[in-house]
Amino acid sequence: MQRIGLLSDTHGFVHPELPRIFKDCDEIWHAGDFGNLQTVDTLKSIKPLKGVYGNIDSTDIRQEYPETLRFFCEEVDVVMTHIGGYPGNYAPDVRKIMQTHPPKLFICGHSHILKIIHDKKHNCLHLNPGAAGRHGFHKVISMLRFVIDKSAIKDMEIIEFPRDEKS
Repeated sequence: MQRIGLLSDTHGFVHPELPRIFKDCDEIWHAGDFGNLQTVDTLKSIKPLKGVYGNIDSTDIRQEYPETLRFFCEEVDVVMTHIGGYPGNYAPDVRKIMQTHPPKLFICGHSHILKIIHDKKHNCLHLNPGAAGRHGFHKVISMLRFVIDKSAIKDMEIIEFPRDEKS
């Protein structure tokens, strides 16, 4: 069993409650737009970190993290990228993955809109944790916490905070 903390679009901001929120997690997964290496280092100091780079991330982050990451967590095939689209409207590179070898869990960021969608066509759970940073049009800071137990994805929790200059 693995407990996962999932976030995206931090844009250089780590919410002060994040260490407490993810303290019982085994790993943190970041779906791009870290913002800077300090954010990467802060997240790594909390828990082991898996991630992908986003469209705002600099060369130093792009050298450490791939554009798309495919891996297994327990028995769950996971694909994570920053710009992925949604079921029925996937980005071209993601569409190719979905047509040839869809994962059980697809994760993306970029939109700043939290979405949890079951893609019936590909029998895949689609997650977008929204935005955990202060930059963008979103009104709340959001992230997800969930469990992967063998082949089951369960205990999904949405964590939200008001987005203000003090958060």
